[in-house]
Amino acid sequence: MSKQLQFILPKIDEKKTKEAVEAALEKYRMYLLSVTEEKVPKITASYSLQPPAFTNEFHSPVESAAIDKVDMERERENYIEWIRRAVNRLNFKERELIIKRYLEDEELFDYELYNEMRMSERKYYRLKARAFYKLAFALKIEVYEQVVINQ
Repeated sequence: MSKQLQFILPKIDEKKTKEAVEAALEKYRMYLLSVTEEKVPKITASYSLQPPAFTNEFHSPVESAAIDKVDMERERENYIEWIRRAVNRLNFKERELIIKRYLEDEELFDYELYNEMRMSERKYYRLKARAFYKLAFALKIEVYEQVVINQ
């Protein structure tokens, strides 16, 4: 008897995928609100009796702080654009749901939104699940279940 070669498609872990999408949308919201001042350069003078050590350091602390700030701003802008493009790939109703529920300044609860969108609770949650599924694939953050293969 010969064994058949099986091709098993990976199964999506719906709960973890939903959590990943919600985390990405929350990070988007925070990036829109954040003002990056974590790496502010020191302005106070430091005095030491030790002579300065000449190293291969190319930037002063002020220059390094400025470079880090620019890099963080660039990362933030790229992330915002990444989310925006993924959301724009959804159909009109899915996009409306995601934007109103997760991306606008004023947070709405699900029950407020499905009433505003004039749809039943069941239809709303189906639409939301489909939008999350599409977003997960568009953002490439889907989470797969771990499959144990018994041989």
